[in-house]
Amino acid sequence: MRKIILTALFFLILVSLYSQAPATRPKIGLTLSGGGAKGLAHIGILKAIDSAGLKIDYLSGTSMGSIVGGLYALGYSSDSIEKMARQFDWETLLTNKTSLRAMIMEEKEEYGKYALELQLTGKGFQLPTGVLEGEEMWLKLNEMFAPAYNIRDFNQLPVPFRCIGTDVSTGNAVVLDHGNLVSAIRASMAIPSVFTAVEIDSCVLVDGGVVRNFPVSDVRDMGADFVIGSSVSGGLLPPEKLTDAASILMQVIFLPDGLQYQEQVKWCDIYIEHPMDNYSAASFGKSGEIIDLGIEQGWRLYPRLKHLADSLDALFGKPDLKQRRLPEADSVFISAYEVRGLQRTDEEYFTKMMGFVPGRYYDVTRLSNRVRNVFGTRYYNRVLYSLEPLPDGTVKVIFDVDENALTQAKLALHYNSYSSATLVTNLTTRNLFLPASRSLVTLALSENFRLRGEHLQQFGKNNRLAFAGGIQFETFGFTNFQKFTPKGSQRQTFFKGEVKMQFSTERKWSLGSGWRYEWVNYRPSIESSFDLKGDNTLQSVFGFLLFNSLDASFFPNQGFKMAAELGYLYGQQPILTLRLDGEPFANPDSIGIRKNNFPRIVFSGDWYKPLSRRATLLLQGQIGLNFNYEQIILNDFAVGGLTRQFRNQITFAGLQEATFYTPAVAASMLGFRYEVINNLYCTLRVDGLAHNFISRRAGMRIPEFLSGSALTVAYNTPIGPLELSAMYSPDLGKVGTYINFGMAF
Repeated sequence: MRKIILTALFFLILVSLYSQAPATRPKIGLTLSGGGAKGLAHIGILKAIDSAGLKIDYLSGTSMGSIVGGLYALGYSSDSIEKMARQFDWETLLTNKTSLRAMIMEEKEEYGKYALELQLTGKGFQLPTGVLEGEEMWLKLNEMFAPAYNIRDFNQLPVPFRCIGTDVSTGNAVVLDHGNLVSAIRASMAIPSVFTAVEIDSCVLVDGGVVRNFPVSDVRDMGADFVIGSSVSGGLLPPEKLTDAASILMQVIFLPDGLQYQEQVKWCDIYIEHPMDNYSAASFGKSGEIIDLGIEQGWRLYPRLKHLADSLDALFGKPDLKQRRLPEADSVFISAYEVRGLQRTDEEYFTKMMGFVPGRYYDVTRLSNRVRNVFGTRYYNRVLYSLEPLPDGTVKVIFDVDENALTQAKLALHYNSYSSATLVTNLTTRNLFLPASRSLVTLALSENFRLRGEHLQQFGKNNRLAFAGGIQFETFGFTNFQKFTPKGSQRQTFFKGEVKMQFSTERKWSLGSGWRYEWVNYRPSIESSFDLKGDNTLQSVFGFLLFNSLDASFFPNQGFKMAAELGYLYGQQPILTLRLDGEPFANPDSIGIRKNNFPRIVFSGDWYKPLSRRATLLLQGQIGLNFNYEQIILNDFAVGGLTRQFRNQITFAGLQEATFYTPAVAASMLGFRYEVINNLYCTLRVDGLAHNFISRRAGMRIPEFLSGSALTVAYNTPIGPLELSAMYSPDLGKVGTYINFGMAF
């Protein structure tokens, strides 16, 4: 009632002033508070303002309010802002990750694999600060605010605009009204301990919400006569809501703002406080719900806004809302560039891997993709860009670079029903011998010990040619099966060394050839009726083709991943003892332990197709073919398991790892995955398999056609996916369970 009386009084004053003198239309100000994900509710208020035909003359915002408000001030309609917000991949925008598609082929298998990465600096390995650079957030802001690249005074925006930052050296609020608009907004949203600080005009700035989360006084200072304030924070939390360390920490960080919040509310003529008890600043997984809630609030407010707009129009005439339109964002001609921050890499490598050439036209999408290209080399922690207009009408682009340390230590956890708990440790160093190289050593510490070492040297035009050499050592325990029934166990120790040359292009393809040496040792752990003991060595030459267009390492929504190899195996030297029912078998050759040479084809492919925002179709194919193959066991394909983990494995739902061995196999899988809620997935897969063809083995007691299925519930945790599966094969006749956590070695 008090607000209605004040509004009516305001209109009476307007009528009085209008009747006494030539009137000037009162200036309407809009203030949008910070609040992280909750700030998306402001979009509903903007939609109500647009529907009412109300002209906003000044706008101020903090944090998320600065993003939403900045877009509106630039000329985006509320409908356009809503569409963008609903389509954003918030999970990617609010991490240090980018799409897997940006990675060069040599980095795709390693990217996103480790839960913790430590940088080696002059002071030793440094623990992460816990802050985010938000590479994708920077790029997305650059794309959205591209029309303002040549605006340095925020008063020149279609709606004059202010956002608020906090100077960490003084604790004072900084009103950002000039400079690079993207940098200003990024500084306004730099929540302490979450996002990195931003340096502007020699000041190190963090989130303005620390001291002024609801900057109503600032829009008054701009000249607003009447202020609409939309808040999603509500000031300090009451004691009953301070239930955990995170809420207490946020309360302490934003304490200065909370103490003066009510003073800012008093400056509002129309004040909207959104009911946000069920949401937090991190509730981006519920962004759609928050936007809908804001729209509901907007429609409740609409009659008052419409009454205000109609009253002003009756007194002063309709405003020309067409003047508040989005500037054009055409391609710009970039005639010069500057790269800042390079220390461990040079400018030639930077521009070559980016694919950037000055003296050409670039639009924001093309330029952002160039930045993703160089970020995908993994030499850089952050790559930002800004555009600077030049007097001749062309543009200079400035790249601001923060390099990764050349050496990193990485850690991950993995658990699997088959391989048990594993601590995966990795040491990666770059430019160890020559520039454009990467060397790594990875250890899997568990009862199934594994070691992998690799050196990659890039060279040639755009570094598309590469030499790779590597070794791998592992020891695995296998259960022996006879017609799906466990019969004893064995331990297999394996060593591999290989060298290869490859050519990569378009960050999707790699093809090449190489030579490989393998040594396998078999040792029974629990004797069965059929045991193999001893060693085999072999060599192979091979050609390979790789393709990877997946958009993510975990739970991809679209893309295709393929690995195909054509090889010729030769030079086998088996030194083996075969035991039947505990007794040595006199002539292993009589049952197929031979050492003939033979060609082989191995293929695996995974395809993902989005059916809707949450539903994905999955297809998988696997082929293993040995031609003119007259052996048993030594180079067979091992069928079973849901996760690829060891040599010659063909995964298959319903069967445990290495349930049976076969000389030739073709398997397919059809699956459907649905994201029930954010990061919680349910996947149904059906598998089919044919084996023992091309090269055939007599006397196999396994059906030549098998089927299986699995139902998996998975949650994508910050340190890797947790997957719980129930699987069934009618050939086995019983339900099995399967657990996998993290990404396998």
